[in-house]
This record gives sequence, structure tokens and C-alpha cells, in this order.
Amino acid sequence: MTIEVGQKLPEAKLAECHEFDSDTGCPLSPQPVEVSELTKGKKIVIFAVPGAFTPLCSAQHLPGFIKHADAIKAAGADEICCLAVNDAFVMAAWGKHVGVDGKVRMLADGSAEFVKAMGLDRDLTGGGMGVRAFRFAMIVDNGVVKYLGVEGSGEFGKSSAETILDELKR
Repeated sequence: MTIEVGQKLPEAKLAECHEFDSDTGCPLSPQPVEVSELTKGKKIVIFAVPGAFTPLCSAQHLPGFIKHADAIKAAGADEICCLAVNDAFVMAAWGKHVGVDGKVRMLADGSAEFVKAMGLDRDLTGGGMGVRAFRFAMIVDNGVVKYLGVEGSGEFGKSSAETILDELKR
């Protein structure tokens, strides 16, 4: 069953890297991120992509949130988090590659535990990608979903930075 507006996010452990090796540039030391701690007492935006370095995600989805980060935060969001069913090393490298520069947190749901618990997982094993997240975005206030926009295959609109900005201004 898919999570709905008004429901509390399920508990899960995500991961995130903040450090990079000075010689290789590779991310280091993934740190756990508890969903309950991430959302406690804050209004956050979480958007998910089917995969790091994928075309639409890299060309539009993540860059839109970077571009509009200041406006999204001015409209009331404490943090913006990008989520994918990838490992923390890949998410950190992707964030560095596109220049998130502290505007967006790059969170890994490596085993799809969180997206499965929300009913927002999709099986792309036929295309060689394994289990992934649907493209979605949500506004979460103190752990409770206030907005949820889930995209179908090839769609992009309900989860865009512009849509989230409009929803925050309501």
C-alpha cells in the first residue's frame, strides 16, 4: 500500500557521505541517517529519482532542486533531500558531479528499505536496474506527509522543484 498525505513516514535507515578522499576524490565513510531524526521537528522536502546519473534525473530533476533551493527554503523548507536506491558512495559522487554544494542532501536507500515501506518501489529488473524508487517528491512536516506527487513512467511534473515550490507557498 502506498503512503498517503496525512500519514507518518515509516522508520528506516538511510546513508549519506560527506567526506571525500583528497587523492582519489572518492566518497568516504557513509553515515547512517535515521528517517525519524531527519524529519523530527522540521519541514523537509524529499524527492526521489529512479537512479543516480540517469538522464532525466541528472538533466532536470536534481538540477531543478539545486536551482530553486534558496526559494524552497525561503518558502518554509528546512532541508531538501534527494533519495535514490543507490549506495551512499554513488549518491555522494553524483552530488559532487552536479554541484549540490550543500543545497541538497544526497541520501541513499541502498536496499530499498524505505521506498518499499512507503509502497513507492518499482521493479525494473527486466531492464537490468533492479528494484528502484518511483520518481516522486513529498513535503514532510515533523514526519507527516503533507504533499506527495508520484510520477508514472516518463512523466515529470508532480515531483519537480517548481511544483514543490508552489505547494510550499499554498
